[in-house]
Amino acid sequence: MKTDPSSSNAQKASFPIHGLIALLMTATGIQVAAQPQSGSAPSIDRKVQSIIIDSVSFALREEYIFADVAGKMEGLLRKNLKDGKYTEITDPGVFLEKLSEELRSVSHDKHLHVRYLAPGAEREEAAVSPEVQKQRRLERLRARNFGFQKVEILPGNIGYLDFRFFAPAGDGGPTAIAAMNFMAHTDALIFDLRQNGGGEPSMIQLISSYLFEEPIHLNSFYIRKGDSTQQFWTHAFVEGPRMAAIPVYVLTSSFTFSGAEEFSYNLKNLKRGTIIGETTGGGAHPVNERVFRGLNVVVYVPYGRAINPVTGTNWEGVGVEPDLKVSADRALLVARAEAFKALIAKAEDHSKKGLLQWLQDGLAVEMQPVSVPDSLLASYAGTYGPRSIRFRNGTLYYQREGRPEFRMIPMGGDRFMVETLDYFRLQFRRDSSGGVTELVGQYDNGDTDAHPRSR
Repeated sequence: MKTDPSSSNAQKASFPIHGLIALLMTATGIQVAAQPQSGSAPSIDRKVQSIIIDSVSFALREEYIFADVAGKMEGLLRKNLKDGKYTEITDPGVFLEKLSEELRSVSHDKHLHVRYLAPGAEREEAAVSPEVQKQRRLERLRARNFGFQKVEILPGNIGYLDFRFFAPAGDGGPTAIAAMNFMAHTDALIFDLRQNGGGEPSMIQLISSYLFEEPIHLNSFYIRKGDSTQQFWTHAFVEGPRMAAIPVYVLTSSFTFSGAEEFSYNLKNLKRGTIIGETTGGGAHPVNERVFRGLNVVVYVPYGRAINPVTGTNWEGVGVEPDLKVSADRALLVARAEAFKALIAKAEDHSKKGLLQWLQDGLAVEMQPVSVPDSLLASYAGTYGPRSIRFRNGTLYYQREGRPEFRMIPMGGDRFMVETLDYFRLQFRRDSSGGVTELVGQYDNGDTDAHPRSR
């Protein structure tokens, strides 16, 4: 007989989880234990397995975004139980992981998951008041700076923001505002979502609001239970300047998931950002946490689906396809190169265009290092006025009198960058017979100074 767990031990989460499950358990402070090792949890029998399947099925029937798929998933679990496929499984953690695999085999929904809540963790959570739980969650978010890992200005006045999850805007809003205002005067923006597993739509709204001049429809979520649709628009007001006209680039990887995919998908379809990297993970369903305390079972139920206002669909199961598909480890280099091209094309000031071209040349070497034979490198070694060039172990080193020594990086054509000195480069000149006779120092503002070879 099917039981209705809603009357006894089912508890629905008070907030949606929108992102990679493992990430958000940390980010939001959900107390879920790791899968137990054999012997670390009470064993379960067929009766308990049946009750767990009743409870999981109830949650899916009530909320899962596709009612017909929920029915198919329930049918598979009940058939497998009847056929004795779970008979040998006595560890609750192993059993729930098996259920997760089987649910996803039908739904192909990467957000859908069932986990074991260790009895100790459950008792500890139940003993703590909601206010204390909320404070603990906030402390965890603060400890991770609300997902904002790095904010900096790259050469060429390109803003770079590396953040690992979208925290609720009610908590992380001031940090996000500070980050966006820090980059307010940049000429291009790079959002690095290669290690971002998702998060809250409210933060997607807030950050996106800085990228558009007027309110614009970003995304909607259709919720099956209640047959309702919630729209998300950019804000009419933001604290600080907007950056509605500058080029935007979003870096992705196969790890990029859920809310991070929404951010990428929104900007791509609104023609506001260039997506660079790998196809993303493919999870477009917001999730509710359902806790069955008497069973120590947590079910993450996808209860809605994204509907993009441009495409009328979403990225579920297929991911977000990049505009420029490259390996994740090269995405930042490619984004910087694309930014330089865009900025050079629109630069009207001659000195600014020259500086951008200087930086672009240096980046080209980072992207494709130049190989020079040792015999040629050795031919540059010598003294050039106050400057010395030394060759050691296959590498050239530059030193000006009374200053530190720096490694030289070949650029081709007798030209070298100097490690850590972004504003300075070296150009060797030759005589008619091909011998190296002079060393020219080149600066990013166009200045030069030259010294003949003395030995």
